[in-house]
Amino acid sequence: MTTFRMIPFQYFDAFTNMALDEAIMEAVRSGESLPTIRFYGWEPSAISIGTFQGIRNEVNLEETHLAGVDVIRRQTGGGAVYHDRLGEVTYSIIGSLELFPLNILKSYEVICADIVFALQHMRLDARFVPVNDILVGEQKISGNAQTRRNGILLQHGTILYSVDVEKMFSLLNVSQEKISDKLIKSVKKRVTSISDLTSASMDDLKAALEAGFSRGRNIDDYGDYTPKELERARQLAEEKYKTEAWNFKL
Repeated sequence: MTTFRMIPFQYFDAFTNMALDEAIMEAVRSGESLPTIRFYGWEPSAISIGTFQGIRNEVNLEETHLAGVDVIRRQTGGGAVYHDRLGEVTYSIIGSLELFPLNILKSYEVICADIVFALQHMRLDARFVPVNDILVGEQKISGNAQTRRNGILLQHGTILYSVDVEKMFSLLNVSQEKISDKLIKSVKKRVTSISDLTSASMDDLKAALEAGFSRGRNIDDYGDYTPKELERARQLAEEKYKTEAWNFKL
């Protein structure tokens, strides 16, 4: 049974969150850190875009600036995601490729099974739906994304505790014509959250996710980031993730 480090939920800004993922990937690759599962939030709230997207195409930069919302490009693919400070728990799992199925779809299924377990533990009828979503009934409650680099797998994703569709649309580049009551109702029918379905608290969700990701793994260290990881993350945040060159792909 593989030994993992698990780091409990902490808040960081968007640039630090993405930098920590990369810093941990480096530390795991070098053997300085155990494979790692971490839980985190976004302070302030943020929008992350997929690595192949264009910020100006996806994000209303004027509105995000006025709202004090960070905007960042992820290492992983997928679409633009609004990360509300109080609306979600985000996780990352980082380890060598040998720890996960070679097949990408199967690896999504195996990792997402831990989230499904957590939600089922909260008495929600959750299921994995390929390629990378988790649904309760017919509504999406979790989206996930993955990258594999230099022998290391990173998968991260969000589990929605609450969702503000109107706020999300105000920050994304969706034309006013399209932001209709009909569209908002349509999205609300396709997306759900913990607070829509149960009276469970955010702490209940965090505890369930820790239990889910502990299954089949030896959690040797309910620890923290190492000083070297934090310093490397600070460097990556300043030199990469906060830069226009990265975020706007100049």
